[in-house]
Formats: sequence, structure tokens, C-alpha cells
Amino acid sequence: MTELARTDVPAGRHDDRTGRAVPATLRRAAPALLAYTGTRLLGVVVLAIWAAATGKSWYTLLSGRWDAVWYSRIAEDGYGYTLRLPDGSVHSDLAFFPLLPWLERLVSALTPLDAAGAGLAVSWIASLFAAWGIFAIGDRLRGRRVGTALVVLWAVLPVGIVQSMAYSESLFTALAAWAVYALLTGRWVWAGALAAAAGLTRPVGAAVIAAVWITAAASLLPAGRWRLAGRWRLVWRLIGRPEHRRMLLGVALAPLGWLGYVVWVGVRTGSVTGYLDVQSGWRNGFDGGVAFARFTWDLLAGPSFAAGLAMLIGVALLIWVFIRCVRRRDPLPLLVYAGVVLALALTAKGYFGSKPRLLLPAFPILLPLAAALARLRTARAVLILGSVGLASAAYGAFWLTGTGPP
Repeated sequence: MTELARTDVPAGRHDDRTGRAVPATLRRAAPALLAYTGTRLLGVVVLAIWAAATGKSWYTLLSGRWDAVWYSRIAEDGYGYTLRLPDGSVHSDLAFFPLLPWLERLVSALTPLDAAGAGLAVSWIASLFAAWGIFAIGDRLRGRRVGTALVVLWAVLPVGIVQSMAYSESLFTALAAWAVYALLTGRWVWAGALAAAAGLTRPVGAAVIAAVWITAAASLLPAGRWRLAGRWRLVWRLIGRPEHRRMLLGVALAPLGWLGYVVWVGVRTGSVTGYLDVQSGWRNGFDGGVAFARFTWDLLAGPSFAAGLAMLIGVALLIWVFIRCVRRRDPLPLLVYAGVVLALALTAKGYFGSKPRLLLPAFPILLPLAAALARLRTARAVLILGSVGLASAAYGAFWLTGTGPP
């Protein structure tokens, strides 16, 4: 196995005490989850005060704006709604993956909540599971302080308010984080099942699938090289050991959600490229970053030079931090997952104001900063994170009560 593919637990090794370990693990994560909950509650309280001052409803802002409306409509009426805009754009609800609306429908059927309220409930609960999964990864790799700092950093991101909206980011991040954790601990079937669920949640589920597949390949191939002469030996390695059979099952499960939905959209639209055509109707797609580069250049060349410079610095910082993660030799599942999320976000065309939200699930790139914060005295780290959290809450309130990006 290559150096980057190595994890703390050999592939296939399982803890027979998993059921008994869950309460202990949750107790260990409790301080991080309390800090996360406090940070997100601060964001909601600031939003409620700001919304009241502007005559708006904080509840509607969180559960009934932008994508949240599309998800709740799918939950109530199923797929089939299309909006045609004067500029020729065709917005079909087939662009939205189905797991969140399915859960909204289930929760609204079991509780007095309507679809919008159910979406908010799912998002809030999922955000706690996401925070727990992120802590578990940070704790495993660098210890409890780093895990806690990693969770709070994720909570105080400038677009952290999205974690409290009826959007799919929190649900996806929860599934992705626990899928990556399952890879780190050699639980291949769990990793594949969680990857399949993540693939039913957002298009970027492809990042979780890539993490499962590439980690499996690196685990199976000596020195990371295909050896044609040893193909029969490789086949035996694949099927001859129980842990490898579990690995193959996880690899097979991983793409089922993402691929299943894309194929279903193709059948429904009568086109092999049906899902890509739907995204094109929203003016979305992938062009290798050409449109994003042109957008940034236009900002730099015009009166919005400061915004363009800030965007350029932000992208450079993201790439630099990811390179730091590679040079630190973070585990391969984290690097693959974060790298694919970054690549998909930065090479996509469409509404560029949404890019910070699309980057929200890329929590592994926060690891170097979390490690630096963990080395500080507790009081200083709390002061820094508290100040950033307050600024994030204010920005989120300003963003949602205005006409900011979805």
C-alpha cells in the first residue's frame, strides 16, 4: 500500500465492540457537539434578531428560500415541475437529487410538520451527525483537541448558516464524513452503503465514490502498480480473503445511488445525457474552470477589482491548503474526497456566488488550521473561534435577509 493510502487500522479489521463503543464515542464527542450546537444556535439567534428588524421571518428564511422551495415541492408533489424563464433557461426539478425530499416526505408523514418544516428538521439533525463524523475523523487522526477545533471551524465558515437551512449540504456532509471514517477504520460495506446514500443526495456524491474506489485500489495493489503478469494472483487477492470480499462489496455498493438517479433521469427524459441536459437548462455544467476564470478576470478588469482579487486569493488559499494536506500525508480517503469536491466546485460553471456553499462539504481541508488552533492555549482558541463565529453569524443574517447568492 502506498504511504498516502495507509490508515491507522488495516483494511478489513473490525471492532467487535462497535455497539458498546458508540455511547463512549458519543461521550467523547460531546464537548465538540455542544460547541457546534452553540455556534449554530448563535447563527439562528442573530438571524432571528436581524430578520425581525427587517420585518421578515427567520423560519421562512431558513426553510422557504431558493433550493429549499424546490426540495419541499418535490416532497409534496413528486418530480415533474419545470420553470421556464424569459432568458430561455429551463429549470427542471430533476436537477435535485431525491434523498432529502424523500426524508422530508417521511418526516412530514410521521409528524405534524409540513414539507418545509420537515426539511429544516432533517437538516438540523443531519448537521449534528455531520459534526460528529467530522470530530471522529479529526480525533482519530490528530486527537480530541484537533477534532473539536475541526468541528467548530466547519461551523463558523462564512456560509455556515447553510448548515441550518433546509438544504442538502448538512445531510450530504454527514453521509460523506461517516463514509470517510468507515474507510479509515476498514469498514468497507458501511463505506459503500454511505457512499450510495451520499450519491442520492447531491451530484458531488461522486467524490465519496471516488474515495471508496481509489482507496480500495491502493489497498489491493502492491506499491500502487498494476502487474499484468500477476493478474491471477490479483484475482485471488480479491476473492480469497473475507476482508477483500467485504471491500469488493463496498466498492460495488458505492456508485448505486448516484448512478441509479442519473440513469433514472435519463430514462425519464428519454436521453442518455438526460441529467447533463437538465443541468444545462440551469446553465450549470463543467468546463474545466474556463467560465469561472473568465468571471474572475472580468471582476479584476472592471470596477469590482477588490471582489475579483478576494476571489483569486480565496481560490489560491484553497489550493495551497489542499497541497499542505497532501504534503502532510493525510490519509488517502480524505485527500481523494476533498480533492474531488474542490475540483468539481472550481471547474463548474453556473452561478458563481454559490461556490462557497458548494465547497462547504470539503471539511478535510480545514485540518491544518484545526491542528494549528489545537496548539494554542484553550482561552486563546476559544476567543478566536468565538469572534469568527460571531462574524459568521452576522454575515449569514446579512446574506439571508438580503438578495445574496443561494
